[in-house]
Amino acid sequence: MNKEALILKWLDNNLSPQELEAFQALEEYDAITKLSNYTKGFKAPEFNTEAALQATLSKIESKPVSKNNWLTPFLKIAAILVICFSAYYYTTTLDTTITTQYAEKTQIELPDNSKVNLNALSKITYNSKQWNANKRNIELEGEAFFKVKKGSTFNVITATGIVSVVGTQFNVKQRANYFEVTCFEGVVSVAINTKKTTLTAGDSFLIINGNQIKRLQTENQQPDWTHNVSRFISVPLSEVFAEFERQYNVKIEGNTIKKSTLFSGKFTHNDINIALQSITQPLQLQYKKVNKTIILTRE
Repeated sequence: MNKEALILKWLDNNLSPQELEAFQALEEYDAITKLSNYTKGFKAPEFNTEAALQATLSKIESKPVSKNNWLTPFLKIAAILVICFSAYYYTTTLDTTITTQYAEKTQIELPDNSKVNLNALSKITYNSKQWNANKRNIELEGEAFFKVKKGSTFNVITATGIVSVVGTQFNVKQRANYFEVTCFEGVVSVAINTKKTTLTAGDSFLIINGNQIKRLQTENQQPDWTHNVSRFISVPLSEVFAEFERQYNVKIEGNTIKKSTLFSGKFTHNDINIALQSITQPLQLQYKKVNKTIILTRE
């Protein structure tokens, strides 16, 4: 194995016992280990690691040197170390983003063992390297149910406001013109602009089209969607239809239907026909399925 390959495998902590002996036998061994210690704090922007390495080595090798020029191999080693440590810094400071598609849900465990259930067509973003005893921030687009381990303040950052807790269970739904927070355990703080609202177990906070809506207390221990049911209490049909589309990956058309009509009821996520009947029968509507489009009409 050549010298450069040994160095790269050493940087990756991937040397076999025999390769380690060969690495330690290199004339440059002391210089490499010292240089490694000096470059541990190195930071660099994004770049193509392999291309940069090859470009650097080719430039070094293209220059004529005398047999006594000890600096050339040292520069090769330095180039390899700088590039490798730069790549390491970049890859360990990236954000983690998890998304769900239509009709998809997923569960995530965060670095502190807090848990997130992510509803359909939603996204969370956090940085595991910056996740520590003093900072727990996560960005949310869509809907998620959180079970937060006790510790420092845990912030869920959305486009509408910030939901803050220490250790509790709560649900956040952030959609177009719709923002809802429900506390199932502990205490939740909802901050929108300069106004803060405190929720305790059973409380809900709801804003639709910019207007805050009063909610009755819930006795549930978890949001219904985690059991594959969407439930609504006096919610505009536009939001009901939007949630149906997310759960079944379909498009609902109903030009004659007044979308601002308030709907109270529920639908399952497991059977599209039963779900459609749950919505259309109370409203005296008819439906027709054409490929992935649901067409609603008055009876």
